[in-house]
Amino acid sequence: MPNIKAAGKWMRQTEKRTQHNKEAKSRLRTLYKNAAAGKLDSAEVESAFDKAAAKGTIHPNKAARKKSRLAKSLQKTKGSGSGTKRAK
Repeated sequence: MPNIKAAGKWMRQTEKRTQHNKEAKSRLRTLYKNAAAGKLDSAEVESAFDKAAAKGTIHPNKAARKKSRLAKSLQKTKGSGSGTKRAK
């Protein structure tokens, strides 16, 4: 037990926040994987990333990076086989 009485509460709060953030991050990873596999709408995943960034669970730049990479991978799978690069 800590020397300062209030530090006990700080420890409990930290444990609670850590658990909540772990659950939220795990959910984000699952949503991302399902969307990349085509099982889920990308708008729902983007919204979840925006909410997590707004609440401070993840950094806003990380949310933007994940959304960008998801869109890029979905575009790649949607356009695969069409030959997007053109020869001059």
